[in-house]
Amino acid sequence: MSKIIESIKTFEDAMKATGRPDVPEFLELPEDMRGYFKAHYKLLVITEALNEGWKTDWKNGNQKWIPCFYMSPSGFVFDSADYYYLCPYAGYASRLCFKSGELAAYAGKQFLELYRDFIV
Repeated sequence: MSKIIESIKTFEDAMKATGRPDVPEFLELPEDMRGYFKAHYKLLVITEALNEGWKTDWKNGNQKWIPCFYMSPSGFVFDSADYYYLCPYAGYASRLCFKSGELAAYAGKQFLELYRDFIV
């Protein structure tokens, strides 16, 4: 298991690792949109922390890993980690990609509720 996985268990851990500030309130947005933007911000910070400085470059053939989810009768569930070489797909912004399948799977499981708030 990756050492970074052991140190990033919460959003607060990710803030400490990256030096990013706490979640903005997004008060200028309609109230029904704020949860989405707060979840997105948290996921951006968590992804940055887990990637330890690695950034996605769509111009090369390196793999970019993402956690994948599905809706089941029992709710929103983590399915798997998947990778992409050259094609960014809607919903999988570069800043939410991981440098390894291990990190993508960890994030998808550990931060499932945040992904639900962001996607659903």
